[in-house]
Amino acid sequence: MLITTNNHSRDIVGLTYIYPVLSRRAGGLSIGVNFNTNNACNWRCVYCQVPDLTVGAAPKIDFQLLEDELRFFLAVVLHGDFYEQFQVPEHQRVIKDIAISGNGEPTSVNDFAKAVELIGRIATEFAVLPTSNYVLITNGSLAHQPKVQAGLKVLKDYGGEVWFKFDSATDEGLVLMNNARQSCQTHLKNLLLASQYCPTKLQICLVDYDGKGLSETEKLAFLQLLTRLKASNANVQQVMLYTIARPSLQPEASRLAPLSIDVLNKFADDIRGVGFTVSVSV
Repeated sequence: MLITTNNHSRDIVGLTYIYPVLSRRAGGLSIGVNFNTNNACNWRCVYCQVPDLTVGAAPKIDFQLLEDELRFFLAVVLHGDFYEQFQVPEHQRVIKDIAISGNGEPTSVNDFAKAVELIGRIATEFAVLPTSNYVLITNGSLAHQPKVQAGLKVLKDYGGEVWFKFDSATDEGLVLMNNARQSCQTHLKNLLLASQYCPTKLQICLVDYDGKGLSETEKLAFLQLLTRLKASNANVQQVMLYTIARPSLQPEASRLAPLSIDVLNKFADDIRGVGFTVSVSV
């Protein structure tokens, strides 16, 4: 069995909640946590690789199973033969982060804060935290909910951070890319809210949709939004730019292609001019 940056299968090790990823952005082993075992999400991003994606929220968590699986998997990685079994290259044999992500929007789960605390506590017990990062990868659409804000506070207490999805800076783009029902202005408000509770990074997935590349309209809208964000003194210091690396499983798949590294790097330079640190992944 081989895991690569192009294989993000949630069941590669046969567990319900826990799965390994060789992450492009993290640069090593990321231990993924999937609350959305029903493949349900409140958005439908056109580049999503989740099979049979449905609209909805995460189901109730079996906390005992989550704890048992996390303890088992951390023990196998730290003290077993995981790296050898899955042929992980030597330079990537390090736990870079524990990432709450999965097959839908993770903050839609009930008892979100309880789940964040359980993961943080066990990872600390295994001495994975605070050496590794603790990350929530989210579309941010529920950041206004008290249950989510409570979880963000816990995440911060464990030294964690939020990776907040912002794939378009226009209302039309959010509909096209994410099938989102909220406006760009509301999305920005949720970003500001999230950053109040936990350090936040902006993750932007850019794709070549119908061969149109990255439009000047979208670039200008992003730079204007980021200028507003910088002026707000929000706790958002870094932008992570990336493009698609794996085939989409959505109906729009044939209309999508990755953007070139040159386009991403040029846009990254523009963003740096606004005052943000920028990373680029392809």
